[in-house]
Amino acid sequence: MSPDRTATDVSHASRGPRLLRPADERAGRPLVVGHRGNSSVAPQNTLAAFEAAWRAGADAIELDVRLTADRRTVVLHDDVVDVTTDGTGRVDALTLAEVRALDAGSSFSRAFVGQRVPTFEEVARFAAQRPGLELLVELKGVWSVDDVPLVTRHVDAAGLADRTVVQSFWPPTVAALRDAAGHLARALLLVLRPDSLDELVAVCADLGVVACNPYVALLAHEPGLVEAVRGAGLRVHCWTANTTDEWEDLLGRGVDAIMTDRPDRLAGWLDARLGRSPERAADPLAPGAAVHAVPSFDG
Repeated sequence: MSPDRTATDVSHASRGPRLLRPADERAGRPLVVGHRGNSSVAPQNTLAAFEAAWRAGADAIELDVRLTADRRTVVLHDDVVDVTTDGTGRVDALTLAEVRALDAGSSFSRAFVGQRVPTFEEVARFAAQRPGLELLVELKGVWSVDDVPLVTRHVDAAGLADRTVVQSFWPPTVAALRDAAGHLARALLLVLRPDSLDELVAVCADLGVVACNPYVALLAHEPGLVEAVRGAGLRVHCWTANTTDEWEDLLGRGVDAIMTDRPDRLAGWLDARLGRSPERAADPLAPGAAVHAVPSFDG
């Protein structure tokens, strides 16, 4: 694929997700992305964590999707259920019914006993009911062109194509997203130092991504990464930054969004540092306005 496709996608993205609009358009203010929801106050990747992120003022929520043994999409980070539920075993060896029978809240706090592992379809419906809330959806591991629609069809059914960015660490998965759902904006996640920044930009161009999303610690070893990626017309959403020192550094680097386990604190810190987000200040139904009925999280 030629670099021209990347430029075309970025131009189109300016009319799509806010995640793909440069921070320069917001006077340098990065968007707040709740990493697995507001995972510091509620069990990660549950509807309770996503609701908490929304109420805290997050512009978007980041989440992880895996396939069960019967090829259903569930929202879980790890390849086993042992870490965040009361069950045991690999996600891809369990059926949806078996995963849904697990308690995904009690290991975090007794206050969340009965939380379930949500399906991606549930999360898409959740986001559709909260105007302005965007999704940053990571497909865990390697997905084929045949697998990708199991996720993207729910994005489309919920009417979220212009509020969603799909991403992966795995170039073959990003390529499958490109080939099976080219209408959705894509991003490449980055945890390892690239052989060269020129090579990184070339890979991004070949995959047709509109964002490259690095691990925050990587920037200390590759200080020119943000400048190189943004110079290529791509957005930068950095993960996972949880301290004011990290936020200050990322603000100085001009990143477009910050993924954090503390979207409540980051939103407040940005308000104090830069002033309240004009979008949230002008819209009483925008993220952060606590006017929504609390949904049931027991199913």
